[in-house]
Amino acid sequence: MARYITTTLPYVNADPHIGFALELLHADTLARSWRARGEAVFFSTGTDEHGQKIFQAAEKAGKSVQDYVDHYAKEFERLKEALSVTNDAFIRTTDPAHVRAAQEMWRRCAASGDIYKKSYTGRYCVGCESFKTEKDLAPDGHCLIHTNLVAEEVTEENYFFRFSKYEGALRAYLSREDSVFPDWRRQEALNFVAGGLEDFSISREKARLTWGIPVPEDEGQVMYVWFDALTNYISTLGWPDEDGNFETYWKNGTTLQVAGKDQVRFQSLMWQAMLLSAGISHTDTIFYHGFINSGGQKMSKSLGNVISPYELVEKYGTEATRYLLLRHVHPSEDSDVTWERLDEWYTANLVNGLGNLVARVMKLAETHLSGPVSLEPVRAVEDPNLDAFEFNKAMDAIWARIQKADERITAEEPFKVVKEDPEAGRRIIAELVGEVHQIGAALAPFLPETSRVVTEAARANRKPENLFPRLS
Repeated sequence: MARYITTTLPYVNADPHIGFALELLHADTLARSWRARGEAVFFSTGTDEHGQKIFQAAEKAGKSVQDYVDHYAKEFERLKEALSVTNDAFIRTTDPAHVRAAQEMWRRCAASGDIYKKSYTGRYCVGCESFKTEKDLAPDGHCLIHTNLVAEEVTEENYFFRFSKYEGALRAYLSREDSVFPDWRRQEALNFVAGGLEDFSISREKARLTWGIPVPEDEGQVMYVWFDALTNYISTLGWPDEDGNFETYWKNGTTLQVAGKDQVRFQSLMWQAMLLSAGISHTDTIFYHGFINSGGQKMSKSLGNVISPYELVEKYGTEATRYLLLRHVHPSEDSDVTWERLDEWYTANLVNGLGNLVARVMKLAETHLSGPVSLEPVRAVEDPNLDAFEFNKAMDAIWARIQKADERITAEEPFKVVKEDPEAGRRIIAELVGEVHQIGAALAPFLPETSRVVTEAARANRKPENLFPRLS
């Protein structure tokens, strides 16, 4: 089976945060799991680099917009190495191939009769890069998402997309239970449709915003950033070329998008309507993760509670960072993370848990076994927890095996038995080495380097260096 998986594209107006790191790791874990089962995988991520918010941020920083987006794109691209992510493509919406694809998407939607021009007055939030209705705003005019921004009244002539035309088709798409995970996000999308879909603006006047993809056949307008950016999900596959990766992974493969919970309208409604308009098949499934808060509050620079993925890697290392985000951040609900909790999870479950078990068992094996034990081959199998995007539960199952092995050592005391009855002691130790090997193999999609070290140690009958050093 061919599988396509993609993250959203974060704006390049700030450094990477751990919410996007979580999204990357969700996608990477799934991609690694599928590849291990012999499936063909195309995994894409990248950066969203157009729009008024980025233009204003570049001006504030005193940089040219291109220099500004180049700087932040590199910061996001560095996550590949920092988090050991195995993406096959990193797409930037300023890439010439993407620009051509976005303009072709426009032409196809226009050919379907779904793009028209009109004058419009509305309240516009720069943070969301979209016009807002009254229900999207607080009584004082502040955006409900970007609470520090007042939505300004803007009047201009723009192009609009006939979103309302696709109410029935979107309702049918969302009636499929596997279209959106978790299910309450699918219900949220259905509620949006039930509330009525209004046509939305897909362009801005170039006189007001120069930083965007030009609208085909109209030099006075640039594309609305969302219309441009959403096309990345197929431009990364070489579309509008209908052959190659697009044919293999989108037309004939299984497609999955990973996104944050604030993306439901954009990914499950707007993007799917654009695909329908252009005559392209839907995304098969979209999985929405929750947000990460700190100390009971949303992370923000002004509160000083922002945690960078690079800070996590610097303190705990890549493998431990993967562990902390994949197991201790809930995959679909909001989670609260503090440095104190991170320290506790790291020490209890990596230093005193996995690390201690491997050290104890392999020291016993190195000391009392004459050579490597015969190990059962490991075969990658489907994990129902991963299929349901329950990354934490999948890892809980592995740590339950770690706990059970620890309990066996405590109960059977092989370090004593091997002195009193060498044959019986060696049998217990060999069985524990086999269990360590199985645990190491099970870790592969989550902690790939740890998996390699543990399985190699078991096969070589030697104690590895400490997997996770104690915090100083």
